[in-house]
Amino acid sequence: MGGHGKREVLLLDFDAMTTAFPLRDVEGVLEATGRMGHRNRKLPAPMLVYLVISLGLMVSTGAKEVLRRLLDKIRTREWIAGVAVASEAAICKARKRIGFEPFKELFEQVARPIATRATRGAWFHGRRLVSLDGSTLQVQDSSANEQAFGRPQTAKATRPAAYPMIRFVMLIENGTRAPLAAAMDGYSTSEVALARQVIGGLDKKMLCLADRLFYSYDLWVQAVARGTDLLWRIPSYVKLSRLKVLPDGSYLSEIHSGKKGKAARLAPRLSVRVVEFTIKVGSEIEHYRLITTLSAQTATAMELARLYAERWQIETALNEMKTWLRGHRILLRSRLPELVKQDFYGLLLAYYGMRCLIHEGALEEKIEPTSISFLHALNVVIRRLPEIVSFSPSGQAALP
Repeated sequence: MGGHGKREVLLLDFDAMTTAFPLRDVEGVLEATGRMGHRNRKLPAPMLVYLVISLGLMVSTGAKEVLRRLLDKIRTREWIAGVAVASEAAICKARKRIGFEPFKELFEQVARPIATRATRGAWFHGRRLVSLDGSTLQVQDSSANEQAFGRPQTAKATRPAAYPMIRFVMLIENGTRAPLAAAMDGYSTSEVALARQVIGGLDKKMLCLADRLFYSYDLWVQAVARGTDLLWRIPSYVKLSRLKVLPDGSYLSEIHSGKKGKAARLAPRLSVRVVEFTIKVGSEIEHYRLITTLSAQTATAMELARLYAERWQIETALNEMKTWLRGHRILLRSRLPELVKQDFYGLLLAYYGMRCLIHEGALEEKIEPTSISFLHALNVVIRRLPEIVSFSPSGQAALP
């Protein structure tokens, strides 16, 4: 890596990106959602899906220009023959026709863990590391978007912010930063409420990290029911009694629902292990309390304290998706709520494809995927953008 903190930069092959979205899967979700439409349209529905994913790669570029780049080198392909560079208005009309459901369905279908046993930095004592976190995205300032999503108040609370916002929560695979599940809604929706929608992406082979904003008794119970091991930071207002202090300094405690009477009996106390530590950053000192399902025999308190820093992988992933894909101070492009949702899932698909691409390159070079420059990989993909629709790994590229 060198002494200047530079990240590995590789010229990566684009084939890994296309394997994430084979044509057969695209056609399948279009058929399932009733959006395949007429095959003789000037902008076929499968081509529109690839276009929207490409729009996620270049949020600040006009839709017509993105389509032109896609078509520039592939006009001789049989399945794309006859597709012209449509106007912005025609593209918008086609996007309204297809809606957001196929993109949500496609993401839910293809988004899955991609780390192999050979992927460096993806595992902890045999468990796949994942993180849960959320953020917001600004959208175009239209009355429809404001009504659908709302907007925050300014710091002085005397007037609303300049733009409406959506809130979203993601579950990512730490070692690859690939998103595994996501949910979005209006700005006023809590992250905990959205987290309940993505907990289904957990399984018994994972170890999930989460910040204190996500803690609730009910969400913990829901996550534990998936068979997943958990390492979550807990808010300071939650009281934890020291039932038994362990040799490594961690201790056993219980969490409860806070309910009373019959409701309390239906929500029993749950045993947890607590790890406490303090971090000093500059002149600031911050105290951490983590609760976990992992026993002291599985991982020491020191290991878990160091591991929790891995949660910042999702912060980096959110920054890559919001800044490098979307651009500094660039809004999601659409003024209609249904198309904002389409923009969001297009952005997720683009980011997932990028992460698949980077992972393949990391495996070939035997390095950690997180050490590869995301910005460099993005630029390589944009230069080679037409290949996203030039063939299908399934061998079923030709459309009737």
